[in-house]
Amino acid sequence: MTYPETADGNRSFRRRLNRILFGAPRDLRDPGIFHRVSLVAFFAWVGLGADGISSSCYGPEEAFLALGRHPSLAVLIAVMSIATILIISGSYMQIIEAFPSGGGGYIVASKLLGENAGVVSGSALVIDYILTITISIASGADAFFSILPPGLLPYRIWFVTLVILLLIWLNLRGVRESVAVFTPVFMVFILSHVPLLLYAMLRHVPEIPSVAADVSRGFHGAVGQMGWLGLGALVMRAFSMGGGTFTGIEAVSNSMQTLREPRVRTGKKAMLYMAVSLSFLAGGILFGYLLYRVAPVHGRTLNAVLFERIVGDLAGGDGGRILLAVVLASETALLFIAAQTGIIDGPQVLSNMALDYYAPRRFAHLSERLVRKHGVVFMGGMALLMLYISAGSVKYLVIMYSINVFLTFTLSQLGMVLHWWKDRGIEERWKHGIAVNGVGFVLTGVLLCLTVWFKFPEGGWVTLLITGNFVAASFGIRRHYRLAQENMRRLDEVLLDLPSAIVPAPPGPAERRQAPTAVIMVSGYNGLGMHVLFSVLRQFPGMFGNFVFVSAAVIDSSVFKGAAEVGNLARSLEGQLAKYVEFVKAHGFYGEARTMTGTDTIECVASLAEEVAKDFHNPCVFAGKLVFREENFLARLLHNQTAFMVQKRLVFSGLTMIVLPVRVL
Repeated sequence: MTYPETADGNRSFRRRLNRILFGAPRDLRDPGIFHRVSLVAFFAWVGLGADGISSSCYGPEEAFLALGRHPSLAVLIAVMSIATILIISGSYMQIIEAFPSGGGGYIVASKLLGENAGVVSGSALVIDYILTITISIASGADAFFSILPPGLLPYRIWFVTLVILLLIWLNLRGVRESVAVFTPVFMVFILSHVPLLLYAMLRHVPEIPSVAADVSRGFHGAVGQMGWLGLGALVMRAFSMGGGTFTGIEAVSNSMQTLREPRVRTGKKAMLYMAVSLSFLAGGILFGYLLYRVAPVHGRTLNAVLFERIVGDLAGGDGGRILLAVVLASETALLFIAAQTGIIDGPQVLSNMALDYYAPRRFAHLSERLVRKHGVVFMGGMALLMLYISAGSVKYLVIMYSINVFLTFTLSQLGMVLHWWKDRGIEERWKHGIAVNGVGFVLTGVLLCLTVWFKFPEGGWVTLLITGNFVAASFGIRRHYRLAQENMRRLDEVLLDLPSAIVPAPPGPAERRQAPTAVIMVSGYNGLGMHVLFSVLRQFPGMFGNFVFVSAAVIDSSVFKGAAEVGNLARSLEGQLAKYVEFVKAHGFYGEARTMTGTDTIECVASLAEEVAKDFHNPCVFAGKLVFREENFLARLLHNQTAFMVQKRLVFSGLTMIVLPVRVL
């Protein structure tokens, strides 16, 4: 037979290809691995703050355009934007302190407001992160193709697809690796925009009296035309249309697991960097529009017009053109990098929901590179789908965007207000905490209402519809898992009343290597594993003298918190498998257990079975597979096909494997 050699050759080729594309697997037992894959405050600012920083490329513009013939009101929008950023950032620092292991909107709402509120918040975040990826890449593509010949425009969709696939690949290699790639571009953006905005404002210091007079005249003119009520409505509509400016502020608290210890201090530093940089950029750009009297120019963004005038004041000739090209190119690149936040944080939210059975469990699985591979692929794939559906229209995506993030903000702040109130007897700082989060709750709640009110008829209803369907799907998934768990409990009841004897004991173990060996795949000591064992004994009476139990200690998001957690998982699994061994030995059989720690169940179990085949003659591998009365798409999606995938692997290794059906519904 050549199957084993062929299979080994194919696997070897796949391993080499995986190493080239995604890098070597992480050593889970290395105590320093958690330190090396984590982010310091600076890299957290780069990787998680890019979403917020990049919103300065389109958020202020949308707000300014919404003012129409009253650009002088941009002063109010700038002040309101800066205050909003600082208030929300301060309130999220409170969340970081209260939830140092991960205080994202889903966790906060679930713990403080209940599971239902948590599912709503988590679903809203997932959809918002998909839109974050979509609008960032669409905006970046528009900026990039605006400086290319018009004849290349038909290739825009292929370019967008390539960018998303590149982001997926980089993040499958690892979060820190992807952030390191983007750091130079991020710094070019900061080091070009901040000095130019400072120059723009300082240059106009002598003109402050005349600018103030213009603003005053414009303000009174607006009041005369619309009245105070109309003025307030215009300002609030413009403020809400620029709501995309505030998205991404929650990113650090959502991804505390990726930060370097001490996580709270690292997270608060990253939040500070983000708050200061975003408030300066958003406010500075709005002030710049006003100071330079920027007006819309067909085919160009307002930022392009603004920085062209700033650079024109500062430098001319080739030097000025090169500087302007660097500024605009860095904006384009940063918009692509902003999609990174969605691909980092989206899988984290999905992972948390999966651990609570509100999303398919596979979203909690980690790859060899210790990244949430299924979540990364899902977020990238859904973003690509949204780009195709919307045709990459930034104007339409802006309307859909930012509604969900204010929903999550509001629920998180409300939860923290209740937290401080309930713990006021034991928390010395409860008054300060409730004041900060209370202001945050009122502010984000008002922003949520305004955003829904103004955006709903223009297309915001689509976001709410998609989010509502996602929430319904999450509850449906939870219901399915709950029913399956209730039926699995009936299987576990067999452990309470084990029979004293199954079949007559075979001859002694002196020649056990020659005796047929049953290799049984188990997930732990439970009813499913015992049912597989009993089925083997009943259906093959007296055939097997050896029983080897194999299982994988799979590292997922719930375990990947430190080297100690990995060791505890391995020891726990070894203890559970020891119970199987004790049972078969008590009935006259030879038994042993073998485990392996890893991130891929199929690879671990198949490798263990192949090792057993080297030590025992005539092995036959057995595994149980849950069988549902109504086998629908949901059942196939939510329950993995591990047994059949291992069977396929072992068949090509020359080993026999039998999958035994176990009825649960």
